[in-house]
Amino acid sequence: MNFLGFKAPVTVGCELLKGGGVKPELVTVRSASGAPETIPLYNDGDTVSGAVTVTPAFGKKIDHQGIKIELLGQIETYYDKGSFYDFVAAVREVSGPGEVKEEVKYDFEFPNVEMLNETYNGVNVRLRYVVKVTIVRSYRGSVVKDFNFCVRNTTVLPEINNSIKMEVGIEDCLHIEFEYKKSKYHLKDVLVGKIYFLLVQIKLKHMELEIRRRETTGSGSNQYNETQTMAKYEVMDGAPVKGECIPIRLFLSAYDLTPTYKNVNNKFSVKYFLNLVLVDEEDRRYFKQQEIHLFRTEL
Repeated sequence: MNFLGFKAPVTVGCELLKGGGVKPELVTVRSASGAPETIPLYNDGDTVSGAVTVTPAFGKKIDHQGIKIELLGQIETYYDKGSFYDFVAAVREVSGPGEVKEEVKYDFEFPNVEMLNETYNGVNVRLRYVVKVTIVRSYRGSVVKDFNFCVRNTTVLPEINNSIKMEVGIEDCLHIEFEYKKSKYHLKDVLVGKIYFLLVQIKLKHMELEIRRRETTGSGSNQYNETQTMAKYEVMDGAPVKGECIPIRLFLSAYDLTPTYKNVNNKFSVKYFLNLVLVDEEDRRYFKQQEIHLFRTEL
């Protein structure tokens, strides 16, 4: 950082590793600002280790009241921006009060960390994991540096995975049945289904299938629901006829989806829905929505 010509008195760096000195895989995620960010990947139960380097500016020395390294899992809701809820917190005091005259390296390790919640950046909430380095300085202000990492977890295939069968109808005008083979999908799955036109007395010109994500944060008067359209799949362009059957085959890996999250630490939930949209020649729109469950089987 360089502010009005004054350089930061110290540079803080961090190499993140897993147990045994293994380098973690790197993944690219969307940061809080929306920009892509490449960070290390961990799973629940991994050991988070590494080394922090503290380097004073040339010809300088840094007096401090201690240096600590923290591992934090945090949830930030944007209606309460800047206020973090820590659901994972561990700390290592790596140095007592003293001074730093030249580059110093501090090794650290947080063994078998419970990280049940996945990293998530949404519209109104984000869940992040960070290694936080603090050089405590009372009279000139502490030096704080965050190093983000990503957590993703896999689950086993569900034992029960029922099909979805639904109807869309307008009395004496339109009757459609649609069927999807499953109601639960992993993130690299293929959504397979069929749409049957049993009665068509109105002129339809277009049909598409959307995947929508609904993010719910807060509660009571502070509850916010935000719905995003994550995918659009054109089912039909043109007028169908009675008895027509249209197949659906949608590859989920092409879209930026997450697993379904249910009431994460009483802070937020994420649900996914299939939304069937029909448009007639007068541009009237008809909808039918069905919730689906998404999960991760591989990283």
